[in-house]
Amino acid sequence: MNDNSDLPGLLADIADVAGLDAAMTLAEAVGGTRVTIPARVPHDHWLVRTVGRKAAEAICNHFRTLSAEGREAGARHIVIPKGPAGCLDKARRRLAKELHNGASAREAARRAGLSERAAFRMRARMREDENGPQGRLF
Repeated sequence: MNDNSDLPGLLADIADVAGLDAAMTLAEAVGGTRVTIPARVPHDHWLVRTVGRKAAEAICNHFRTLSAEGREAGARHIVIPKGPAGCLDKARRRLAKELHNGASAREAARRAGLSERAAFRMRARMREDENGPQGRLF
């Protein structure tokens, strides 16, 4: 099992069973939306077209459940995380919040997990939005 701890929970699980490439491809294709994962994947299913047959079967095997009557079921309405892009959005929102609350660029960057340079750029954009492109004139 690989260390995929930097991925959001469900994507880490998918990366563990189907590979990191499959997890990232899935996040890029349907991240942030609800999907249904069948118990067994048909040849023309969106999951096969997205990640390939082998990875799709591994994902279906991971989510397959068996009822008391012996019927197989997949997973319905699971939300696929956005992946690294979603994590970056979250970090940027945290950075903006920290800067808005008065934290220094260094401290805000540290709390958000981003670089100081990113904090300086965001603070400059926030000031520009507040004062216009020319800054305060009086």
